[in-house]
Amino acid sequence: MSAYIVFIREKTLDKSELETYWQKAPAAMENQPIKALAAYGRHMTIEGPDVEGIVIAEFPTLEEARAWYESPAYQEAAQHRLRGAVYRGLIVEGV
Repeated sequence: MSAYIVFIREKTLDKSELETYWQKAPAAMENQPIKALAAYGRHMTIEGPDVEGIVIAEFPTLEEARAWYESPAYQEAAQHRLRGAVYRGLIVEGV
């Protein structure tokens, strides 16, 4: 069953850290079963506080999504994302 990683950027703290993340993250996605569905496109907040941006990526399974997120290649990039902004992240299984 498909699973989705959702990252929600609530507030930027250090744009240079985010730029480093954006340079490093693509390498962690090579040869991975990732399908980008949304990445910082226009959005409309309909409930709760507004956010700066949203990323949604599809994986074949919840286990593959988690394995990618926990992989050394992604975690090396992610440290810059986490220093650069306040994010919420989650994995949700599809129906």
